[in-house]
Amino acid sequence: MIEQTEASTTTSVSTQASFIKCTLQSAPRLPTFSIDGDFVIGGVFCLHYELDSVIYNYTTKPESIRCTGSPTTRELRFSRTLIFAIEEINNSTELLPGIKLGYQIYDSCASVPVSVHVAFQLSNGQDPVFDKDSNCSHSGVVVAAVGDSTSSLSISLSRIIGSFNIPLVSHFATCACLSDKQQYPTFFRTIPSDQFQADALAKMVKHFGWTWIGAVRSDSDYGNNGMATFLDAAQREGICVEYSESLYRTDPSTKIQRVADLIRRSTSMVVVAFLDAADMKVLLEELVQEPSPPRQWIGSEGWITDPHLMSFSFCAGAIGVAIQKSVIPGLRDFLLDLSPTEVAASTLLTDFWEEAFHCSLNKNIKTLKNPYTETSQFRITNMVYKAVYAIAHAIHNAVCQETNLTTQCDKHFRLESKQILSELKKVNFSQNGYPVSFDANGDPVAFYELVNWQKSESGVIELVTVGYYDASLPKGQEFHINTNITWVKGGPQVPVSVCSESCPPGTRKVLQKGKPICCYDCIPCPEGEISNTTDSPDCIPCPSEFWSNANKNVCMLKLVEFLSFDEVLAIILATFSVIGACLAIITAVIFFHHRTTPIVRANNSELSFLLLFSLTLCFLCSLTFIGAPSEWSCMLRHTAFGIIFVLCISCVLGKTVVVLMAFKATLPGSNAMKWFGPPQQRMTVVSLTFIQVLICTVWLVLSPPFPIKNLTTYKEKIILECALGSAVGFWAVLGYIGLLAVFCFVLAVLARKLPDNFNEAKMITFSMLIFCAVWITFIPAYVSSPGKFTVAVEIFAILASSFGLILCIFAPKCLIILFQPEKNSKKYLMNKN
Repeated sequence: MIEQTEASTTTSVSTQASFIKCTLQSAPRLPTFSIDGDFVIGGVFCLHYELDSVIYNYTTKPESIRCTGSPTTRELRFSRTLIFAIEEINNSTELLPGIKLGYQIYDSCASVPVSVHVAFQLSNGQDPVFDKDSNCSHSGVVVAAVGDSTSSLSISLSRIIGSFNIPLVSHFATCACLSDKQQYPTFFRTIPSDQFQADALAKMVKHFGWTWIGAVRSDSDYGNNGMATFLDAAQREGICVEYSESLYRTDPSTKIQRVADLIRRSTSMVVVAFLDAADMKVLLEELVQEPSPPRQWIGSEGWITDPHLMSFSFCAGAIGVAIQKSVIPGLRDFLLDLSPTEVAASTLLTDFWEEAFHCSLNKNIKTLKNPYTETSQFRITNMVYKAVYAIAHAIHNAVCQETNLTTQCDKHFRLESKQILSELKKVNFSQNGYPVSFDANGDPVAFYELVNWQKSESGVIELVTVGYYDASLPKGQEFHINTNITWVKGGPQVPVSVCSESCPPGTRKVLQKGKPICCYDCIPCPEGEISNTTDSPDCIPCPSEFWSNANKNVCMLKLVEFLSFDEVLAIILATFSVIGACLAIITAVIFFHHRTTPIVRANNSELSFLLLFSLTLCFLCSLTFIGAPSEWSCMLRHTAFGIIFVLCISCVLGKTVVVLMAFKATLPGSNAMKWFGPPQQRMTVVSLTFIQVLICTVWLVLSPPFPIKNLTTYKEKIILECALGSAVGFWAVLGYIGLLAVFCFVLAVLARKLPDNFNEAKMITFSMLIFCAVWITFIPAYVSSPGKFTVAVEIFAILASSFGLILCIFAPKCLIILFQPEKNSKKYLMNKN
């Protein structure tokens, strides 16, 4: 932009002097508003959104790009706020006393090429020609600048003026990328970075339980970087995005329509819009052509407070983050104090007035309703105001000194922009109660209001503050929301936006193939496992002694199972045990009462009484198997059963041998009975029983039975049972009983046809047949029966074999004694023989 030329002149003494002239090669871009001062502050705002079309024919020098269209009323308010702040500072006796600040406010036309031109203009100044001693390096009169309203334009500005150490303080550029001091060392801002905004939006979405959202953004540095930051934060919060689309106000209508159709067809109820106001307006204008199903809009600060957009009633209920509402005393009067003379002196103000009042100057601006006159809520406006004061404080700290309680400022001080840069890093003050300072990245402390679009009684959408987000608070306490929120369609209930309904306790999430993590099926937990939280990814196995309830959300103690006395089965078995014992006792009484009769004396009364005694114990022994197993009951039930049954079989064996010996004794020359008289019979019973006692003793000493909790047979309940301890000991006891029973059965078979009295040999044969059949079938039944039925099978075997013995051996004799006494005589006995 600058051309260096050299000229020579000859003085009267013929000496030649050289000098350098620096000439701007393009027409300077004139500021929209300007005023001279001791120190000049620049301002860059998007006062227009349209450009003149330029045709380049490459035969003539092209003209500078010109801005056209209607003035942007909100940006006009920003520029006028800068003027107000500078005039307020110039009238202050505390800040920069005796110093007059000037300003140069440029229109960037929301265009990067124009903002680049403006940046060079701020760096070079407006003089078309200037002289320098050695080169054309020239710093403009602007010591710092305020602007721009978008991140893309601020990036362009900062890259250029930053090369000259000119600070740029933005009021509305929020891209987190601008916090990079390696790339933008001279950039500051009074508005928080989108890093905080994205975090606040993600926390808000999470707070309301929305896990399935749509996302639209401006196709600009603001939208792309802001949405990328938001999506990272959303992912950390477990939020899924159905779609993420970008658009720009100048995009073809087909693309805008495609984005609108995607919103209409989507299944997500919530749409997070990271757009600036102009792009949002284009999207809503497309959506209003064919209204979509109700959508809950979540807005960034770029559009959520724009009053123009609140005319789209289908967006009522929108909620988003906004810059804090502020009070600036005197600004409202300043903005509304526009005289016709002042308007006529400015092309921009004239265009604004003609647009607002349709070319008439005889109107009162106070009756006008547009963003320029919307002075009830200063938000971004306050950011402009704070930016101007931040620069003024930096200048004050550089050129003023405190002496004797007075402040002396040197307006002739040669102030370099890099001095302002240094002082800006250290500013820390409060203006109208709002603190102003910058961290190492040039960012302020982040504070947002949460605002809600609510319809008033008149049907007009109003902006209502419903909470706040304060990044200075401890983690987890930054976010606060009130309850007076109006949602989409004016409802009081928070809308639901999830890909899949939450999985209740008792189920677990299983991701749907090919879909985001928020889309899943709810699978019931298997038996023995639970989930006690909503959306549990896994089911937790219950501890070994616990089992899941019917809803699979609580582990409960397993039911403890054993054959207890209050069960029907146990009562029946116990009843038969008692009946059997009583039957044996009654039989013994009968035999004792008729002990002198032939039928009792002929059948070895001593062994009969001993057998009846052992049968009584057999019946009562079964009772030890009922009830909760204990250490003593486990040892008692098996050993008592083994010893008593051996005693019983020994008695039967003795009676069988007596029959055989008695037959042999009747043969000529036989003296067999003397070898098996009563002493020998007693000795046989004692010896056989002693062997079982010895087996049981070894079993108890080495590895006795003990109570255990069986957790394997049934998963859902605990079986209290007696472990065998040594399986060898248990089967040795049963085997010995079986051996005696088989031996007794063989002898009984041999003696079944002998002519004994009252057919006792036959009855013993039947009883042993029943005994062996019972215990042979007992073995597979015992092994295969689960839980308490194992005990029941064992009790049944004991009772069945005992009843078989008592009924086969003693019932016929009792029948004769009680009902056929004529047969119980010596005469009958002799005749039978």
